[in-house]
Amino acid sequence: MAKAYDHLFKLLLIGDSGVGKTCLIIRFAEDNFNNTYISTIGIDFKIRTVDIEGKKIKLQVWDTAGQERFKTITTAYYRGAMGIILVYDITDEKSFENIQNWMKSIKENASAGVERLLLGNKCDMEAKRKVQKEQADKLAREHGIRFFETSAKSSMNVDEVRPIPLKQMKDRLLQTFPRFSEQKKNVNTLIYSVTTSGFRVL
Repeated sequence: MAKAYDHLFKLLLIGDSGVGKTCLIIRFAEDNFNNTYISTIGIDFKIRTVDIEGKKIKLQVWDTAGQERFKTITTAYYRGAMGIILVYDITDEKSFENIQNWMKSIKENASAGVERLLLGNKCDMEAKRKVQKEQADKLAREHGIRFFETSAKSSMNVDEVRPIPLKQMKDRLLQTFPRFSEQKKNVNTLIYSVTTSGFRVL
């Protein structure tokens, strides 16, 4: 039976507890906002199917717990990810400082060449800002990644940010498996799935 999608992508959100990862995932996947804070226990995910440049992408967006006690659980999910979004809270300087630790965790646990994106959340709370855009932009440039600010609550910049990691992952897939571009007329014969050990051809 033909699959209902061309690619399956696994996208991981990481960052300190309380920066708004769960709210961002709900906004990305359901275009909704939950004002009630519930700390993620271990790991959870949501699924959304989107069209990117004519390809139907089934996206698994994984939500990781930011607390240290869940680190062993959450890092086990790094290796299967094709994209990782690092999230900090613009009103919490410590969460921004810890991005360096999260970068180190990616280097130690994720697959080589995984796509990364730096995201400053809660930009609707400008009056309480502790992290300046210039600081985050500098950090992103140092690591060779893109940086954006967004708000899960107001949905500010969400539509602009959402397709970026998807396009990055799609481009990476075509670079890694160039013969896929030759199979456009029969995409069902070559569907790539991300597993915990990397890529798998179905």
